[in-house]
Amino acid sequence: MNWILITLQWYVALLVIGIVFTPLTKKVFKSFNFDFGYPFAKTLGILLLSYFVFVLGIVKVLPFDRLALIFSLCLFAIINWFIFKKNKKLLDVRTQNFASLRAIIIEEILFIFCLFFWTFVRSQEPSIHGLEKFMDFGFINSILRTKFFPPKDIWYSPEPINYYYFGHLSGALLIKLSNIKASIGYNLILATIFAQGVTQVFSLVVNIIKKYDQKISQYKAIVFGLIGAYLVNLGGNLHTIYLFTKGYPNETPIPFWKILSAFNPTAYWYPNATRLIPFTIHEFPSYSYVVADLHGHVFDIPFVLLTIAVLFVMFTNKLRKDAACRVSTSIFLGFMTAIHYMTNAFDGPIYILLTLFIFLVMFRFSYKLFLNSFVLISSFVVFSLPFSWFFKPFVSGIGVNCSPKFLTDIGKMGPFLFEAGNCQISPFWMLFLLWGFFWVSFIIFLIIKNKIHNNMAIKPYSNFILILFSFGLFLTIIPEFFYIKDIYPAHFRANTMFKLGYQAFSMMGIASIVTFYLLKNIKKSIIYYLSSIIFVVFLFFPSIYPYFSVPSYYGALNRPVQLDGQDWLKTSFLEDNEITKTKKDNLLY
Repeated sequence: MNWILITLQWYVALLVIGIVFTPLTKKVFKSFNFDFGYPFAKTLGILLLSYFVFVLGIVKVLPFDRLALIFSLCLFAIINWFIFKKNKKLLDVRTQNFASLRAIIIEEILFIFCLFFWTFVRSQEPSIHGLEKFMDFGFINSILRTKFFPPKDIWYSPEPINYYYFGHLSGALLIKLSNIKASIGYNLILATIFAQGVTQVFSLVVNIIKKYDQKISQYKAIVFGLIGAYLVNLGGNLHTIYLFTKGYPNETPIPFWKILSAFNPTAYWYPNATRLIPFTIHEFPSYSYVVADLHGHVFDIPFVLLTIAVLFVMFTNKLRKDAACRVSTSIFLGFMTAIHYMTNAFDGPIYILLTLFIFLVMFRFSYKLFLNSFVLISSFVVFSLPFSWFFKPFVSGIGVNCSPKFLTDIGKMGPFLFEAGNCQISPFWMLFLLWGFFWVSFIIFLIIKNKIHNNMAIKPYSNFILILFSFGLFLTIIPEFFYIKDIYPAHFRANTMFKLGYQAFSMMGIASIVTFYLLKNIKKSIIYYLSSIIFVVFLFFPSIYPYFSVPSYYGALNRPVQLDGQDWLKTSFLEDNEITKTKKDNLLY
């Protein structure tokens, strides 16, 4: 029962943030007729509140303590009250139809369910140890102890943390605001990100579908929204086909058709879905939620979903005809790309590139393209400056995969590196197991788009889905030709494939479920039935992933509930636990 009360205490802080930032969220997403973008309110609030205290902490104006956070939240409440008063007709509950209010209630219930569900899942193995948890928890603790920013490096004090820690800052903010123990808050942060991811994908998918068909029933829209939320947050890839094989030794994959067998779950190990291609990493959100590392790519999940939603609004609305709205949206997107950079460095350039690509499609080669691109990049530089001033990137160049000898003899040309021996080519069948579902979805989408290309009313929405598919495909292809030079010699392209593929998964996951809905636009012909069968068959394999990953890590979910991530120290390393407690009580670190 205690865990329920603790989670409720945490949820109240999230609810307050969501309510405070609802006016601003509804103003941004006023074209989202289903719910006015309500699920994005908590994320927008956490993001703006974190950045506000971060900047004021950098200039030593506002200390990072609970009183300052409450003051900052009250300040944003006043700002949002003025937004509410100015846009009263849009934001007044009495003027909203019952369907929208019902949608918001459904989404809040969905958020609560997901928050408590994943909190319970984590309670079955809440330990903060293994993989990168020590580092993540160390960053959070360093931020919690700091008075001003940047926080001290946990390994090399008194130097500042030289890592992308903004996501950890947002998590520390929730811990401090809710006044919950950090070792419990760690697990609640993960459950919160899961709940944000589910509700935001749900909202985005439903609102895109309702743009295609405003008369679609709420029930149908909700069903597709739930499928999309499930796929992006809990789905895996086609690697689960190995459930029907004899299995293979770790890190030595065998083509599945050579070892086919009857259903054989005992031979399947869920992490292999993220390490299929040798010397690479290709994770996805579901795996991250299971292994529970609070790394930058996990913290950035709700942030990037917010960016994708804003890009959809900008691309499909009439903002392009309003110069002031265009520029203000470009500034906000510059701010968001700065947040991505500070949260998970790779994501900054990824979403700058995606935004520039969307600008190109929107404005072609006109002055609007150059103006908005300039505003975007300038805003990115300005908003990321408080972080960049203290951050020394680990990247030393752009490597070219399998460089020919005449280039390796040169060694370097500008930012490009030509390194002898760095040549790794992914077998096609491995790429297909990783991305095949999305490839099939993309092909089906192109068939559908060809059938409905004359419908000008829905053309902008289809073009946006086309962009998500195309850009996602582009991200998955890049590591076959280039890699970012970092600190891993043998796994030289692992981080590049990991970070690019992680974003491609979410983009193409959203686009795939919209494609599933669009199948109804094909006449009931052999193409319709064939496409539907193929889609459902390919959807089956990613969908079953959590039914094997969760039990493998957490067991049968029948253990006593325990949320404290440091309790394992009391039983396994009692002396270390006492030393840690003494140091913490006396502020020795």
